[in-house]
Amino acid sequence: MLHAFLLMAATGAALAAPPAPDTAWHDALSWRGQTASVEPRAEGYLLHSPAGDRAIAAQPLRSETASPLFDGLFALAQQELAQDKVDAITDWGFNHQQPLLCRCFETGEKWHYVWTRDLSFSADLALARLDPERTKTSLRFKLSTIRAPGVPQGLYVAQDTGSGGSWPVSTDRVVWFLAARHLLDDRAFADETWRALTDTLAQDRRYAFDPGIGLYRGETSFLDWREQSYPAWTARDVTYIAESFALSTNVLHYDALRLAERMARQRRDPRAGDYARQAAALAKAIDARFWRADRGLYASWLGAADNPAPAEAYDLLGIALLIDSGIAPAERARQSLAHYPTTEAGSPVIWPQRADVPIYHNRAIWPFVSAYALRAARRVDDPARIAFEVRSLMRGAALAGSNMENFELATQATHVDDGALSGPVVDSPRQLWSVAGYLDMVIGGVFGVGGDGRVAPKLPAELVPMLFGARRDIALDLGDRRVVLRRPARIAGNLLVAGTTRTQGNTTTVRLVAREASTAAPASAGARVSPPTPDAPQPVRADAGWRVALPAHARLYVDGHRFAQADAATLDVALPADHATHCMSVVRMEADGLESLPSPTVCAGDTRMVAGDWPRHWTAPRGGRYRVRLRYANAHGPINTGITAAVKQLRLQCGDASQSGPVAMPHREGEGLSTAWVFTARAGVPCRFTLDPGFNMSDLAHFRLYTGGEGGEAGPLNDAAIGALAITPAR
Repeated sequence: MLHAFLLMAATGAALAAPPAPDTAWHDALSWRGQTASVEPRAEGYLLHSPAGDRAIAAQPLRSETASPLFDGLFALAQQELAQDKVDAITDWGFNHQQPLLCRCFETGEKWHYVWTRDLSFSADLALARLDPERTKTSLRFKLSTIRAPGVPQGLYVAQDTGSGGSWPVSTDRVVWFLAARHLLDDRAFADETWRALTDTLAQDRRYAFDPGIGLYRGETSFLDWREQSYPAWTARDVTYIAESFALSTNVLHYDALRLAERMARQRRDPRAGDYARQAAALAKAIDARFWRADRGLYASWLGAADNPAPAEAYDLLGIALLIDSGIAPAERARQSLAHYPTTEAGSPVIWPQRADVPIYHNRAIWPFVSAYALRAARRVDDPARIAFEVRSLMRGAALAGSNMENFELATQATHVDDGALSGPVVDSPRQLWSVAGYLDMVIGGVFGVGGDGRVAPKLPAELVPMLFGARRDIALDLGDRRVVLRRPARIAGNLLVAGTTRTQGNTTTVRLVAREASTAAPASAGARVSPPTPDAPQPVRADAGWRVALPAHARLYVDGHRFAQADAATLDVALPADHATHCMSVVRMEADGLESLPSPTVCAGDTRMVAGDWPRHWTAPRGGRYRVRLRYANAHGPINTGITAAVKQLRLQCGDASQSGPVAMPHREGEGLSTAWVFTARAGVPCRFTLDPGFNMSDLAHFRLYTGGEGGEAGPLNDAAIGALAITPAR
């Protein structure tokens, strides 16, 4: 199936349609021998699902369609949102597991805390419009001043505990601004947002931006269980992730920069031009570097700057955010959504799947990501994909009896027995961003009500039988506003959009008109698994430079570019004239061209180790660019969590010229190398290295209540056991 898909993607041929789903869905739906139905009651609805019967009370917002199933599930999402509203939050890693007072949203039935990422995506989808005050309180909980002396003061967004000791391994905390942008009519909150925006962007620019590549480093947003979506070897060494570049995280930085530009112009701040230029340059770099023309898709992540090859890995959230941001050119946006594979049940959050890890991000549908895919489908006017995501969201909530955290990819079940790979490993009912995604599907996806209040429906004609039945109108009652959609007498087209719009009092009536939109049935093959990752290459010295033996059916990437394809071949990699280091990785290929995730990168070249007391002295043998890393050990926390990734600034003085740059040293077992900093030096000019303090998450006052590891209650900790400098010639 995948071979056919890839061939069709390359040739532009039409994609085969999956089995046609039931288009009625008035009061019941059936799926794989299971049935869910909704029965209207005087006091609300009664949901009959395989999980049991559930009473759904009447809610403040109401949809009025021909489908009790649709209307009842909308009421269910509101009921679960009310359950996610709490007066105190708890987490195993904070405040000795004692409650923290906060009129906030908790993350789900199994998750009683507020995390930056979960909250922000939820707020962007629906919470900011439905409960702005509680949303602001929750967002403020994730803002922090500095508690560490000697660290530049400011107001920053907290990056939660995570890979290798959190930021700057994970750098998607800027998602906070995706939520805050909806709440700027509150002057005090807007002022706080502006402070946090300028300070956080400046800090990320200093520590996470790579000027040579033009992108921000760091882990993919939301996909933070490393071995689920990165090569298995990164579970033991996350420095690679800290040096890599993620599509989703860079799009979030782009959106934050655009917000900074708008807010700066409103404040007549001279930084507006800088933010505009940075955003434009970042958009150009994202589109150029992540696009894989051979797949018609944007890659999920690139390797580190010394070998920035786009991985044969794709994630739906990154692609959906990219499309919704407007970065992707129109044709690439359409291609990337149309070519992203699905199953009959819905859209996987990653593709291809992994054969050797359990179900969670791998082999899974996450409803909030499906909601963003629905937004992307509306952006490119794709009625088939809009309808597909609407049905997937409805089916998942109806059969599970709740807006679950995630579902298994092929069956849309909340648990599948598969031995050691069984899962989903964790699956919480009333997960906040799943609830928010469902609400956004109804309000924005079906009725077309935007965050700015405008009504712009894009309703697939194939959903008309379910929603309208024999009715002329369907309506959405938002309490202070009523939106009515009126179907045309004759539907000659596949997409219904606004014709004329009329507002009387608090009622807006939209007369829909039909038009024919270009569409493709969602591409199947979503359950395809990635080939096994090969071992790292072993280059050896040869007359012309380096010789590399490849395993069968392998491909070599050198310095970020595809070098060769061979079958058990030996390849010669010529040494460049400037004697720069070559950095290489290997992928395994299947017959249809599908690549594995990359092996570890190996850099072949001359390395000079510089040890001793600080400052350390070194003289460049040749003029040019060099890459420097620190040999280190950081055992201040486990590899998968914490807040004590060590971050320092290396300062270099060569004659009268001074340069500086950041290095990060994530948690790890044993010794390894830090992230790299690239500098320039002139031949024969003595240079002096000094090591200055940097910044990490433990410096934030927010983490004074962190009791799940080092760097919290006992005070900031930004340190590692540092050994020699490793200096190599760079391209």
